[in-house]
Amino acid sequence: MVNVLDGCLIRLSVLCLLPQAGLALWACVRACPASCTCTQERSCSVLCDRSALAELPKEFPCEASAINLDKNRLKFLSERAFGTLPSLKSLSLDHNNISFITPGAFKGLPNLVELKMAHNEHISYLHTRTFTALKKLVRLDLSDCNLFNIPDRIFIEQTALKELLCFQNNFRRIPGAIRGMENLTHIYLERNKIEAVAYNSLLGLGSLKYLNLQENRINVIHEMAFQDLVRLENFYLNDNLLSELPRVSFKGLGRLKMLNLGGNQLTNVSKTWFSDLLELEVLYLDRNRLLFIEEGSFENLTSLITLHLNSNNLTTLPFPVFQPIYFLGRLYLFRNPWECDCTLEWLKEWMESYKLVRDIPCASPSSVAGLDLSEVVFAKVNGTCVDPGELNLTTASTDIASTTENRFNNLISKLLQQELREEMGNGTESLRNGTFLDPEDGEISDGVRGQMSQASQSILYFLVVWFLFGLIGLSDMDICVSCT
Repeated sequence: MVNVLDGCLIRLSVLCLLPQAGLALWACVRACPASCTCTQERSCSVLCDRSALAELPKEFPCEASAINLDKNRLKFLSERAFGTLPSLKSLSLDHNNISFITPGAFKGLPNLVELKMAHNEHISYLHTRTFTALKKLVRLDLSDCNLFNIPDRIFIEQTALKELLCFQNNFRRIPGAIRGMENLTHIYLERNKIEAVAYNSLLGLGSLKYLNLQENRINVIHEMAFQDLVRLENFYLNDNLLSELPRVSFKGLGRLKMLNLGGNQLTNVSKTWFSDLLELEVLYLDRNRLLFIEEGSFENLTSLITLHLNSNNLTTLPFPVFQPIYFLGRLYLFRNPWECDCTLEWLKEWMESYKLVRDIPCASPSSVAGLDLSEVVFAKVNGTCVDPGELNLTTASTDIASTTENRFNNLISKLLQQELREEMGNGTESLRNGTFLDPEDGEISDGVRGQMSQASQSILYFLVVWFLFGLIGLSDMDICVSCT
């Protein structure tokens, strides 16, 4: 009858006759499988990783507290595959070729706390009774398998489960199996194919502190879907397909410390979204399509330290939107098409005073395009801020008029000097009436005017018209003349 316990009782009776010193080491090493290495430090660990095993060893030391079978070629787990190992706390089967797990495969492991089965790409199905008898299981890793779903009642005996890792599978919805698991504190569901978060997907998870739903295909979140997550602290919803959120999306999440909504398709921020997040310290809204932030959106975020608004389509950030969190520690605003007008003057002053934000390149107005906001000068007229664009327009108009006038005077002077030389070369009586051109002031005597050719007068007429058009802001005519 003793043999039914896989020899554990036989060995224990023999070990009782040995001295206590070296007892545990002897027992662990003696029963170590041939292809494995067994070590005894504080407890017996069996290392069978990278041993090219296609089948499980027939026997493990019954004193084993940890078994590592990673990176082998295991394909099948039969019922009671590991025999009876009452001391086993950790079992790792990562990176194998497991395709089928018989219901009850882990029977005989009553004290197992951690089970790792990640990176078994041929596991696409789990039976409802796969984890039968693992009543003390705290951490389960099923990441990077090929699971499309798991049965709703698969964790009915795992009431102690705290951490569930199921990232990088093929789930199209949040597994119903987690619903009502009161002790779960961490759920990893990133890099699946989840499309929606239903109102009842996360019910009964009152102890949850960490929820990762990033890099899915979520485009719909139902109203009050997170209402039971009253202890949630870290929430990842980034890199999904969200274009809008329910009016009170995060109501009740009063303990939330970090919320990541980056990498979605949001175009606006509503003042109702974050109203309950009094303890929020880090908020990611980067890599969206934000055009508008409603006034009052951040007014209740009294604990906020870091705000990411970079890589959006924001052109302005009015002071009333930002005022309630003026004491913010880090503000990221780069990669937005900022319009650096007077509405951002407060932000420039804040940058200079607190040195906590930088890299705000201006996209407009054209007078400051390409400059950083820190380099923009806001002038005052009668105590009122004047936009850089208006200043630039005034300066530019003056410069254009001045330049046009100078070019006109130069052309007239050159034309008349050339005409005078031609008249003198033809032996005319050009000096009979005291005709001359003063080289200093460019004045022309009446005698010269009288002897100008008809062609020169036509050119002069054209230049006068061109000059007048230039003064009224049509100096582009110069471009057309050059093109001709």
